[in-house]
Amino acid sequence: MNIVVATDFAYVNGGASNIALGSAKGLAARGHQVILFSAVGPVAEDLQDVPGLSHVCLDQIDVWRDPNRLRAAARSVWNQAAARHLAEVLAPLDATRTIVHVHSWTKALSSAVVRVAASRGFQVVITLHDFFSVCPNGTFFHYRKGQRCHLRPLSVACVTSNCDANSYGHKLWRVGRQIVQRSLGLPPPGGDFVSVSAASEPILKKFLPPGSRLHQVQNFTEMPRSERVPVDRNNSLIYIGRLSAEKGPHLLAECARRLSAPVVFVGAGPSETAVRKQCPWAEVTGWLSAVEVRDRLRAARALVFPSLWFETQGLVVAEAAAMGVPSIVPDTSAARDWVTHGVTGLWFKGGNINDLCRQVARVMAEPACAAQMGQAAYRTFWSAPPTLDRHVRRLEDVYGSILAGRNGA
Repeated sequence: MNIVVATDFAYVNGGASNIALGSAKGLAARGHQVILFSAVGPVAEDLQDVPGLSHVCLDQIDVWRDPNRLRAAARSVWNQAAARHLAEVLAPLDATRTIVHVHSWTKALSSAVVRVAASRGFQVVITLHDFFSVCPNGTFFHYRKGQRCHLRPLSVACVTSNCDANSYGHKLWRVGRQIVQRSLGLPPPGGDFVSVSAASEPILKKFLPPGSRLHQVQNFTEMPRSERVPVDRNNSLIYIGRLSAEKGPHLLAECARRLSAPVVFVGAGPSETAVRKQCPWAEVTGWLSAVEVRDRLRAARALVFPSLWFETQGLVVAEAAAMGVPSIVPDTSAARDWVTHGVTGLWFKGGNINDLCRQVARVMAEPACAAQMGQAAYRTFWSAPPTLDRHVRRLEDVYGSILAGRNGA
């Protein structure tokens, strides 16, 4: 089988690129011929000289760093160069034995790559790492109001809503991109998409093209197995992720302030100042290496994942469970799929600071309960860990069914 993995970046700079590049290596290791097609380099060192894996990188600049803003705006709507180069990559390939798997396109490739592959008869699969396939700002979140958005994408109410984190002008540009994407840059009705969680599927499915097929493929995490963290001996809360409004770090900062609880924020972002102001004793580490993050988790009583938007998975909750650290998550987030309330962690009412405080107070006041939930989380995770091998084998099943359907098998 030939697999073209299309993604904006040829190096890991976030969750989507980590999954795209990891799966490319994993599929090559399983004997498939894999081509990594990307816009922004450099190509990660661990992708060099991998048997069965070749790469085509256009060495373009992503839309946020391009000093030519007109070019960036136009290219992110329709990257004609990416379309032309992908057409050249696809030309010698047999469409009956090839899958084009698109992981990300909004920061460089654009949905032009979907159009060029589909128009040439190739089977296209899109992983829904976020909500950009259906929502102009990609989050179903109103940044001005600080709350989830329930408007129908591209309805009059949506278009006139000033929900963007930057400006209404930026929102209108995103609306334009969405219109182009919907009309030209998505698979035709009956196309194939990969969802990464059960919770995200119903949100996405009602806005995808009619007859779209969703295949659930859980993202992987390669966590090393170690002894379970004795969380009852720890007294600090931990947050891991970007410090931005939709992620809700300010909720945790306020909760820690009310409870006088020690708290560590691992990450960086525009909400850092607000977090420090709300909770002066909070430690904000900035971004850390994977090893350093695990060291911080070893000192935590619980992970708090206070996100205000829906999310599509919340993989950090699984990574905490792998170490025996229970998580407190909103009942409105896809991260709840990782947590059985009262067994492997706790749910709180999404966006409700009072309920968050109640759940945090519980794990802080009852160390034995926290330890019991951590033990259950650890046991549950390692009973069926979401490894790269499981991820790749599931992808093979999905690809095989799609090609069999296409070829009338």
